[in-house]
Order: sequence, then structure tokens, then C-alpha cells
Amino acid sequence: MNPATYPAFFLRLRPGNLTRALPVLIAASLGTFLPAHADPLHADLGGYTGRPGLTAVVAQDVLTITWTGAANTELRTRYVIDHGQPIVRELALRPAGGAWAVLGENLTPDFTVQTGKRRIDFAGLAPLKLLGVDTASREVIEKQGWVSFWDAPFVLPGDGRRNVDIPRKSDEIQRAAATYNTTACSVKTDGARLEVSFPGLTMGIFSGGLRFTHYRGTNLLRLEAIATTDKNFVAYKYDAGLKGLSTAQLPRVRWIDTGGNPQQYQFGGGKNDGPVTTRAKNRVLVAEGPSGSIAVFPPPTVFFAAREVDTNLGYVWYRKDSTSAYGIGVKQADHEDDPRYLQNYALYNAPPGTLQRMATYFYVNPGDGAATRAAAMGFTRGDHYLPIPGYKTFVNHFHLQFTDRLRESGSLDTGTPDLAAMKALGINIVGLSDFHADKLRLTDSGAGRFTDQKDYFEGTRRASDVDFLVVPWEEPNPYFGGHVNLINPRPFFWSKTRRAGQPLVEQDEKFGKVYHAGSAEDMQQILDTENAYWYTAHPRTKSSAGYPDAYWNKAFAKSDRYLGIAFKPGMGMDLSEDRLADTRAFGSLDEMNNLFAGTGLRPKVLIGDVDTYQKWPHDDLFPGFTVNYIKLDHVPGPDDDWSSILKTLRAGDFFVTTGEILIRNYAVQGTGNHRTIVADVDWTFPPEFVEVVWGDGEKIDRQIIRSTDFGAMGTQHFAIPFDATGKKWVRFAAWDSAVNGAFVQPVWLTN
Repeated sequence: MNPATYPAFFLRLRPGNLTRALPVLIAASLGTFLPAHADPLHADLGGYTGRPGLTAVVAQDVLTITWTGAANTELRTRYVIDHGQPIVRELALRPAGGAWAVLGENLTPDFTVQTGKRRIDFAGLAPLKLLGVDTASREVIEKQGWVSFWDAPFVLPGDGRRNVDIPRKSDEIQRAAATYNTTACSVKTDGARLEVSFPGLTMGIFSGGLRFTHYRGTNLLRLEAIATTDKNFVAYKYDAGLKGLSTAQLPRVRWIDTGGNPQQYQFGGGKNDGPVTTRAKNRVLVAEGPSGSIAVFPPPTVFFAAREVDTNLGYVWYRKDSTSAYGIGVKQADHEDDPRYLQNYALYNAPPGTLQRMATYFYVNPGDGAATRAAAMGFTRGDHYLPIPGYKTFVNHFHLQFTDRLRESGSLDTGTPDLAAMKALGINIVGLSDFHADKLRLTDSGAGRFTDQKDYFEGTRRASDVDFLVVPWEEPNPYFGGHVNLINPRPFFWSKTRRAGQPLVEQDEKFGKVYHAGSAEDMQQILDTENAYWYTAHPRTKSSAGYPDAYWNKAFAKSDRYLGIAFKPGMGMDLSEDRLADTRAFGSLDEMNNLFAGTGLRPKVLIGDVDTYQKWPHDDLFPGFTVNYIKLDHVPGPDDDWSSILKTLRAGDFFVTTGEILIRNYAVQGTGNHRTIVADVDWTFPPEFVEVVWGDGEKIDRQIIRSTDFGAMGTQHFAIPFDATGKKWVRFAAWDSAVNGAFVQPVWLTN
């Protein structure tokens, strides 16, 4: 290995660190534990600081980590190295007032990786070509490949209408299990967490190490491979877990299937050759025994690249390895099930030299499987968007083919499973984007399209309810460039074509006032007349490649009718990043606000956006949604004016979240150069950092405040002094250890 390519915890260990720690470590009790054979364990404790409820002890070539969990539960892991392999010699817990119970012994981390070649899709090159970019250039093709959406690296031979350099070849696809050549570990205290890292991992084209993270105050344990590759254009997926669980200690695995039915497997069948993909509701599988249980589940957001649908492809697994032992873990599919979307399953990027964090989570609990599943589900709030007084939840950009389906059913009163599923998530306002890939008349400049719109308006009206509004918006993509979302305060009739001599606006005998748009200027006039707004869908990728950059200096973008851009993570998913869609979405947002600062316009905003097709109650919706919490006292009815929603978006009075982090209150207090950023933040997963980001009209900078001292399931009032000297705007964001996030909108610093 080249040590320069790895973080400090994988570097050569200093023998003196162990010597200095020996008096404390030898004095610590190891109870009655008698380890089996183990290699010599060289432990670097230079980064370790003992804290109440979070301790590390090394003796007899065994590293013992003890931490306080939820409800005063104590948890313990013991690590050894056996023939170069890191082993969890023991995983045990002790409920408050109870005795220690061992739930696992001699557990082996189980990682595999499957790699392929990243390719750009033609949809991501077409708009660049229209902008005059040389899309035949290998430099352009390779750069855009990292934000490719329509890519499916493991689908052979591929579709030459979708991607460059097709056909794919079987030898591009490699699958490799992790091997280890480990002689040491390092222990590091980071606030309320303790990390144990083992170097020496090799996994196909990747190399790096393992890390276990223990969190004080919760029964959560994270296991991750942290590895890099020097190969270029790598797309990949991973499977992760622990093997060696005993059927004597944990005799069954339990889960809820996608129909909501409890299921279990008691290992009475034959040995498995590979993992049994399990389509578990909410992505949770539990190994259960008489003394407790262990849940396994993936990170809820970064585990999923952007998709067209949210069908549950099976994200957890079990595998019977012998008559007495098995493994459990998390995994991704090779491709979509639905043949309509087979060419779209991009998975992760691994740019050369980046440290990819391939994580899975375990929750160790003294309760039964149902209690442990419920505790694990707490980290995603039960896959539900928690109601907050003074806020309403809003999601936008759904291609449900809603009007087509109602017509095919024979009635505009037909209920759709999509809306029922979203309502169950805790969504108050759903913005549809019909007429995108439907059978309806897209280019009709007269009564055909208006008839379609009339049914669209009436269908959404009937689908709405008290505290639940379905709005008939569109992704029309006319004249501005790229893909755009149009949002309006009331239904109105308009067509996307304007024949020669046809007026912009006219009175139709059947539909009343109608518009015909034939240019960007026409669109701007319609927006102004109808008090409507628009924003850029999926910036810098797909059919918005090159946008919003290409129209920053256009008149229609230098308008408050232009809200900003969509926050749609997962396109170009890179597991080395600490934020979702950092360059593509936040980069666009910050650059625009630097450009427009001081122009008299309102700040541009970043709107949580979903951009998917049909939904079903058994789909796995939560990981693919980003939700806007907008400041709104009540949800307008279907026959009301919806301007209150639009005004809130235009004013930036909302925050966006993946669901786990909530920003209940936020303000920039003070005047002049002495300001204070205040925010009340709630979270579920252990937090990672909060940040204050600003621009001065030219450059962008940030202050990062580490929040690892706080435990899981917490809340905190932040008051961060801020020197506004020379700065034009500021925004605030919070991120957790699983890369879930929440952020508010930029604010001008004007006085």
C-alpha cells in the first residue's frame, strides 16, 4: 500500500502509544472473557481519550470497547485479529440492572464489491450540444459521465440509444470479496463516538480498511469499508454485513414484507450458496434470540442512487452458511426489475483517489425482534415526515401519468395508489408534473391540449382532501433551456406552441382565456400575468446538463419569477462526499447567489424535488424523497388560490430535509457586521456537523462546526457568531453521520 493515499487511521502505528496506555489498560477488568487464539494486536491509542460511557481496553491481544446505549443499556464489542482478519470476538449487551448476554461470537465482516464502467447518457450530452459544446470530445464525455443518470453499468449489452461506447462487455464487470492482511488497529475518540479502524483491506480494485464506530447514548454500531481505487470511470455497488451469527444464540431472522406481513426464517432449510435477497419493508432485517436481537439496515439516503421508480428491490440479506451459522447484511440490486427502466440504474461513482465509505448499520437491543425493528425505524422517524406546528410538508415533480390513468379507469373519481402512499408518509402538498411522458397531446396548440388540461385540473381537485392538496403543475420545458418546473397559483389553460398569426392570449368559447407560448418572452409574459414561477429541474445533469449556468445572464433568469433550482440528490452519487449533491446542486445555488447579489432580486433557492414516476404503497418511497417544510398555517383547498405556497417558496421561508434532521427555527440576528446565526435543530442519527456558508459576490466560503459531541436522537439550539464584513449572503445546513441533511435558504446581508 502507498500510505499517502490513506487517512491517518490506516498509517503505520506508533508502538509508543500502546506503552503509554498500558497502566490504565491493564488495570481495567476483562470479566471472565477468555479469548480464543488471536494474532498479536498492535493498537494505536494516540487518538483515544477515555470518557464516561465510552471506553477502550487492550489486554491479551484483545481490544474491548464498552459504551452506554439507550435506556442505560451497556454494550460491548471485543476485537481481535486472526490470521490477518479483523474479528468481532464478542458482541454483547447488558440491560439496565441485568446481566451480560452474548449475542454474537467470532463474527467476520462480510464485504463484496461489484464494479463496472461509468458511461454518460446521450440525454446528458444533447443539451450541451445545443449550447455549442463539442460533445464528441472525450474530455466532455468523461467529465459528464460523473453525473450520468441514464446508466446501468451491469446491464449487458446496453442500449446504444442511451449511452456512449455501447455495447458493454462482460469483462468490464468484476465482483470481489474483501480479503485482509491486518496486523494492527487504531482507536480514536471523536466526541461521543469511538472509532476502531483496521488497515489491510483489499477488495477487487479497491484497497483501504475497515472501521467500526460506536456511539454513546445509542445501541447503534456502524460497520464500513473505507477504500479507494486508482482506476478511472468506476461505477460500483457493495454488499456488507457480518457472518458467523449462531443459530443457538439468534435462531431466527425476522422482517416485515412489502405487503406488511410479518415474516421469519429459522434456518431449517439447506445451506445457501449466496445471500438471500430479502424485500423487507423499510429496509430492516432483525436477527432474534432469547437474550436480545440485532437489526441490520443501510444508510437511508446515500445508499440509493436516483431512480425513476421506488420499487423495493431487496436491500437486506441473510445467508445460511452452515447448520449452525449464518450472516446478515445489506445489498443493492444489479438493475431495475421493471423493463421500462432497465437501462437506468447508475449506482455509485468512485473517482480515482476518493475514499468511498461503504457503510451498514446494526442496532443491538435486549428486546425481541419487533422492539428492535421499532428502535431501528426510529432513525428514519418510522419512514414518516414528522408534523411541525407552523409548517406544511411539500413535495414536487411526479410523473404519475395521472390523467391518462384516470381516463383509462373510466372515471376521474378513481383513487390512485401513488397519492395514498404519499399521504401516508405525512405529505401535505403534492405537486404533479403530468404531460411529460404521457399519451396526452404535448404539441397541440388548441382544444386537444386544453381538454387534457381540463381533466387534469378536475382530477387533482377531486384527489385533494383536508390538509392534503394535489396541484396540477407541469415540467413543460419550453424555450428557456433544459428542463424546468412550472408552478402556478391557480389552473390556467395554455399550449406550448403558437402558430403563425396566433395571439399570445385569446378567449376560447369552451375554455375561456387561453394562452399560446411560442418563445421565452411569451413564457415570461404568461408567468407575470398569472403570478406563476419556475425553477430548474435536476441542475447540471440529464436534460438540464449545462443549466442553470447557460441562462444566468438571460432576462428570464434575472427575474424573481425564476426561483432557482431543484435539490435532487443521487445523480452522480459519490460515497466519499459529506453532503448530498454538493457540487451539482449546492454549487449551482451558491454561484447564482454570488452572481445576483446586489441586483435587487430575491435570493435564488434550492427546492426539494423528487422527479419520479408511478408509486405503490409497497414501494420504498422514503429514501428517494426530499421534502420541503414550508412556513404555512394551513393547506389551501383545491378551489382556493395557492399563492400562499408560492409566496413562501419565493420568500425562502422553508427548509429542505431528507427527513431525519429538522430545522424548527432559523434566523440571522443582528445588524451590520456582527450577526448571529441561530437555529433549533432536531436529529435522529448521530450528527456530524453544522455549517454556515456565505458568499461575497466572488468567492464562496464556509464555517464548519463539528457536532460529534452530541448523541443520537437529540436537539440543540445553535447560536453561531458570524462576521458579515464584506459578505453578501449566508445560509445554514446540518448533516448527520449517515449523510442525511437539512438546509435553509440563502439570506441577503443587506444592513
